[in-house]
Amino acid sequence: MRITGALSVSLLMLGLAVAPAAADSSPTPTDSASADGDAPTQAGTSFRTATEVEQGRTATASGSTGDYLYWSFPADAGQRPTVKATVKLPETHATQTWQVDVYDGLRRRQSCQYGAQTRTAAAGASSVELACTMRTVRAWSETWANDPLPGTYYVRLTAVGLTTADLGLPVGTEVRVDSKDIGGSAAVDGSLAEPLVPGIAVKSEADKDGSEDSSAVLSAIEPEDGWSSGWWSDRWVWTAIGGVLAALAGVGGYVLTRGSGRPSRVPPGA
Repeated sequence: MRITGALSVSLLMLGLAVAPAAADSSPTPTDSASADGDAPTQAGTSFRTATEVEQGRTATASGSTGDYLYWSFPADAGQRPTVKATVKLPETHATQTWQVDVYDGLRRRQSCQYGAQTRTAAAGASSVELACTMRTVRAWSETWANDPLPGTYYVRLTAVGLTTADLGLPVGTEVRVDSKDIGGSAAVDGSLAEPLVPGIAVKSEADKDGSEDSSAVLSAIEPEDGWSSGWWSDRWVWTAIGGVLAALAGVGGYVLTRGSGRPSRVPPGA
């Protein structure tokens, strides 16, 4: 009876551990196409004037060849952002090479895992498409490492190696950022005190002083559920399952090694 009770409790714990995972595995709703009506229609010309855009929105802007166009977006721990950019070229132009770069909150250039970060458009081509899939954003990293960390990221789009005749030609651009949630496989033991967001240090000091002045905060955009909101991941589930399996192994080992009980006190042959 005690063994049966222990097995029942272990199975109950297993069910409780798996149930939140099943509830969390449902797909997250994405922004509909109509929501793009609130997306920005211009780009900044530097890091400080970068236009903020939420993930899942398509930002558009008009510019000229030779300009540096900047956007910024938030990325939290466990996300793997993919930046896609489309440049609509004028009808008549020479061969042009376009490039999209991504920088983190410390303005460190981030490498792309894959994607056409630089592409060359042949003379007369109507458009060119670029893409950059970043590494997974980590909750914490060593100070000497160049790992992506939670905070604001900057997208810079520009043409490189232009001819003099193509300078100043009008172009149209579209930029969109989407992320894949990697889950517990990207979890690390540690977290930042604050995300790498422009003005976060000034805001923290204002909170300590009890001041409500937030004029120095340069970035007002963050993930929908707040920073580091995704504390729940499948890592918790596998940890709970491992604990349950260890308990079952202990019960099984006890059953196999306990023997038939106490030896009889009656002498043999009595």
